[in-house]
Amino acid sequence: MSWTDELFAELEVLSLYPLESAQEGIKVRSSADPIKVAAVERLFDKGLVDQKDGGYLTSLGLEAVRNLSTLKTILTTP
Repeated sequence: MSWTDELFAELEVLSLYPLESAQEGIKVRSSADPIKVAAVERLFDKGLVDQKDGGYLTSLGLEAVRNLSTLKTILTTP
């Protein structure tokens, strides 16, 4: 598995979503960093978010964010 810049950008966007509430979304404006704009569009195409500009996590997106949070905890625990 290769870790591409695009994959890192998608992970970074996913990390912006709060785990505490599935009722909180994000909006990535078209004037934002083009890397983030493209990343959120790919997440939409993959079915992880419900809008091309972010919106809310889908059930698959919520699972991905939970797994990302778990991985971060594992990797940052001494």
